[in-house]
Amino acid sequence: MVPTDTAPLALRRETGDLAEGAAKLAGEIGSSGIGEVLARANRVMVRKGAQGALGTMRPKPAEWYAFDAKDEDTTDWYPQGLTGSEESGSIEEPAFLVTWYFKPSAGERGIRVSFVSPRTLKYRNALLVAARPDGSYGPIGIHAGGVACDGDLLYVADTTRGLRVFDLGKVLDLRTAQDDLGDPERVGRHGGRFHAFGYRYVIPQTDFWRVAQPGPRFSFVSIDRSGGTSRLVTGEYREDDPGGWVARWPLPLGGGEPEDAFVMGHPKIQGAISWGGRWYLSQAAGSSANGKLLVHADGGLETRAFPVGPEDLTVQDGKLWSVTEFKDRRIIFGVPL
Repeated sequence: MVPTDTAPLALRRETGDLAEGAAKLAGEIGSSGIGEVLARANRVMVRKGAQGALGTMRPKPAEWYAFDAKDEDTTDWYPQGLTGSEESGSIEEPAFLVTWYFKPSAGERGIRVSFVSPRTLKYRNALLVAARPDGSYGPIGIHAGGVACDGDLLYVADTTRGLRVFDLGKVLDLRTAQDDLGDPERVGRHGGRFHAFGYRYVIPQTDFWRVAQPGPRFSFVSIDRSGGTSRLVTGEYREDDPGGWVARWPLPLGGGEPEDAFVMGHPKIQGAISWGGRWYLSQAAGSSANGKLLVHADGGLETRAFPVGPEDLTVQDGKLWSVTEFKDRRIIFGVPL
């Protein structure tokens, strides 16, 4: 981990008409809380399911959860980002939030987020959308490689543009505006009715932190709450190049240059978080080989076993958690820090 120049990583706020569009939708549809979404969860995770995700990992995680059969089997949607109620600091009940991107052969259905209760193992998927001032909205076609939550603000990595922001106080329940979920093949407002590809809940984007100059890639994001000042952590995935960067911004996010930045010195980093004076890096190795957890501390490097296809990182209940992405090997899992 070598210090690097922070200037090329600067962010600027670019709200535009996002807040206006989101407010218009919330005024017409009405907002729900995360507790309501979890209470209406319609899918069930499987404790210690999808064991193929662990590959040769030893020791196994003390706890892990697989998604339901439909979400495990699909080749359209891939989980990427992971955050949780503890990272948020304001979500009142234990929860994980997982972002997914759509990878179809044709068409675009954007990105979604799963609200997961580790208490009940129930979860529900909601669609993240871009609202427009005319009262409609559309899908967001990005990779959503990482997600972090600060209070009610959900930060989603947008690879070439920066960080998109969603307000978890504006989770919109289409069933409060109409008696059904509309056409499962349509999205937006058509003929006075709302559609969201069959999803009950939509969450409109409310803000945008864009890169001040082209070049840096925002591949993943997390939050370090282990010190006196909370910091937003984000960084760059590079396939076969160890030159990817990671950086930290003090919260609340104010734009400009990050507080510090480092070149990680490892390729294929899918997630990173600093915690208690250490750096934790999630390193992938493809769809059939186990990844690694790389821990930098006091100038040394420790390598630990990790599942196949590890992605974003977060800390909850004193453990380090991640999510894996590949078909029939999709789990949320926790390991010791």
